[in-house]
Amino acid sequence: MRVGLIFLVAACQPTGGLSPLYEGPPPPPGTPEVREAVDGLVVGHRLMAAGEYELALKAYLRGAAEHGLTVDVLSALGSANLRLGRLGQSEDLLRRAIDADDSFVPAWNNLGVVLMETGEYGEARRVFRTAYGLDNGASDEIRQNLRLAIAKTENPAYYEPEQKNFELMRRGNGRYLLLSAP
Repeated sequence: MRVGLIFLVAACQPTGGLSPLYEGPPPPPGTPEVREAVDGLVVGHRLMAAGEYELALKAYLRGAAEHGLTVDVLSALGSANLRLGRLGQSEDLLRRAIDADDSFVPAWNNLGVVLMETGEYGEARRVFRTAYGLDNGASDEIRQNLRLAIAKTENPAYYEPEQKNFELMRRGNGRYLLLSAP
């Protein structure tokens, strides 16, 4: 009984922050004090545009800590994982984004891109059709993705030597375009 009381009292005492052993040197004179960091989602989008996918993933994770696992965050994490070639993780995250908001067009489109990469052309066609319908046909990128998926499903032997790989191009505001890479 006495031992439990000692631990209880010790747990209630303030720690006082870091000990001097773990504090770094003071900042140089004139260093501005940062009170607010830039939003992790904004930083992640900029890093994706710059081709820094691993850093973008880390920024999106910081965004998840700030905002929670919103549909925007889940879709961004899925897109970063897609660019890193982590198709399984990407698919899981994008499906979670769609479960969170089944009207979020970028998540539908990006899921279609993942399915195209994995050779699931029939399901990709259905997913792109859903994205196209939700977008009211306003996106040329989604229309192009849907056309490619239709071509792949209607002709299983469909083969274009110049189009062996796909490139995912960010078109802003959470939209991506599936392009063939040289």
